[in-house]
Amino acid sequence: MRLRIASHPSRLSVLAVGCTLLAAPCLDAQGGRERGARNPAAARTAKPVLHGRHWVAITGKPLAATAGARIFQQGGNAVDSACAMLAATCTMWDTLSWGGETQALIYDPVQKKVIGINGLGVAPSGATAEFYKAKGYDKYPPGQGPLAAVTPGTPGALMVMLAEWGSMSLEDVLAPAIEMAEGYPIEASAANGMNRNAKRVKDWPYTAAVYLPHPGEDREGPRAGEIFVQSDLQATLLKLVAAERLARSEGKSRKEAIMAAYDRFYRGDIAEEIVRGTQEQGGLISMEDLDRWQVHIEEPVKTSYKGIDVYKLTTWVQGPVMLQALNMLEQLDLKAMGFNSAEYIHTLYQVMNHAYADRDFYYGDPYFPPAEPILGLLSKDYAKERLKQFDWEKNDPDVGPGDPYPFQGEKNPFAHLLEALGGEDRQPEEGKWDEEREREWEEAFTAGTTSMQAADKNGWIVSMTPSGGWIPAVIAGKTGVGLSQRAQSFVLDDSSNPFNVIEPGKRPRATLTPSLALKDGKPFLSFSLQGGDSQDQNLLQMFLNMVEWEMNVQQACEGPNIGSGQMYSSFGDHAYVPGRLTVHQSVQPEVIEKLKSMGYEVRVRPRTSGPLNGIWFDWKNGSMWGGSSNNGEDYGIAW
Repeated sequence: MRLRIASHPSRLSVLAVGCTLLAAPCLDAQGGRERGARNPAAARTAKPVLHGRHWVAITGKPLAATAGARIFQQGGNAVDSACAMLAATCTMWDTLSWGGETQALIYDPVQKKVIGINGLGVAPSGATAEFYKAKGYDKYPPGQGPLAAVTPGTPGALMVMLAEWGSMSLEDVLAPAIEMAEGYPIEASAANGMNRNAKRVKDWPYTAAVYLPHPGEDREGPRAGEIFVQSDLQATLLKLVAAERLARSEGKSRKEAIMAAYDRFYRGDIAEEIVRGTQEQGGLISMEDLDRWQVHIEEPVKTSYKGIDVYKLTTWVQGPVMLQALNMLEQLDLKAMGFNSAEYIHTLYQVMNHAYADRDFYYGDPYFPPAEPILGLLSKDYAKERLKQFDWEKNDPDVGPGDPYPFQGEKNPFAHLLEALGGEDRQPEEGKWDEEREREWEEAFTAGTTSMQAADKNGWIVSMTPSGGWIPAVIAGKTGVGLSQRAQSFVLDDSSNPFNVIEPGKRPRATLTPSLALKDGKPFLSFSLQGGDSQDQNLLQMFLNMVEWEMNVQQACEGPNIGSGQMYSSFGDHAYVPGRLTVHQSVQPEVIEKLKSMGYEVRVRPRTSGPLNGIWFDWKNGSMWGGSSNNGEDYGIAW
């Protein structure tokens, strides 16, 4: 296989936008490609494109999308709507709860800039590597239970976003979630998850009281369509509203009143019950931990791909891996390879392997030393250096992290650790992959998180990937708040990642990764998905589907993806499976055989990504195109 270098790096993005995304004659009434279109992957879609002139709201559950639409209909902006969807999805246990974490990118049309929101919780007091090792954990903190908990981040992130960039009161934005906590018809996915974990949650009394409304019956968990009541959570949310009302009655501004509710959650009686209920069950969170925690408003990182600026949050999540991948792919002629050819799939797999190997070693909380080498990691010259390390003929199971330090004018302080990698620590476990472990690995690698996209006619845009506190979660006392399990993404020694060793007050490196792209200084695409470590793999391919392969946003959301298992999972036992390649069932048999001959263990699946969601901005016609894949329960509404 030969290296294909793009001779005209700027031509392709112009062609993709001019012929596919803006020119209506290229598309049929369902948003599909015309017959005879030159890209066979850009086919008719299972779901139609959402067309909106005034607003678009998309998230992981239909009822939550309705909550976002309701806020728009009441005159709210995209930030108000996104916060309402966040509150609703947390209340619905859509792979997250109120004690989880929230990551967001916001486009501010007034300042014409992208803003990052860091709402990830931190390791509590006493959560040291030595503490977990004394408890019998060797390399990582546990994946479940009170010792997997970090401090709640979602409530704070929601209130800060609403206070800074929203237009409505907290009471208005929380109204749909409060109604749902009073009782809503629960979906089968959440109901079955609660019932499936009935035995496990009986060790956590406050969780059992919520998850198991039918104790002693054959099915102790709720049934699909049953009115699911969360009285404790409703009381907590009403306390937030009461704090806001009191502040307004005292003459405080909208922003000050919202932050009064923030104080009640993190410093008042809600905080006291979170701490009491968590410590009663063996957790570590203290009042000091909640008081010191804060939401960070950040400058995101970005790269430019053929004239399109792509924004991500920095190294406390995995987002920069997509930017690193784009820097490498920009050097190549992808169209000459052909969509989902063996050459194209091999190229994507190797690019992702190299970027994720850097993630596994160099990413961590930027607010704690040592400082991550982000300038070197995102250097275009570093991308060229990584390309030189590719094996273009077969898979390389030994891909490890590179050395970005010279590309920011520094010497690598961890060269000794790099030299040690590639030996036993970098090898997969052999002989332990029975059917149950295979299922657990796949679920952990791709599950969790929800996503939401919101945009309005005034230019406000929110891309968000909240998560944490998924089923089964430890509920903190009588608050109804399910705690995050994110501490499992830390490591307990520096040999595999010196930037991500657990310390009190530190954020774990998370997988959560909202995305925003601008072209010619104007919003081009807002996109995100659920799917654990697979997120930036699939977001990369969605972006390429539009920019390189001339798909519209719905086609790009539904398009076939590939997935690599050749990076450490961020969950459970952090398994690593070199050569594991998942492809869509539409990939041709001869391509699959070729990939096998190149050293890949190929798995064919009808679905190859978590639910992708996106909004593309049609500046020619003054409208927004929403896409939401048919994989999962994600749903969008537009007007």
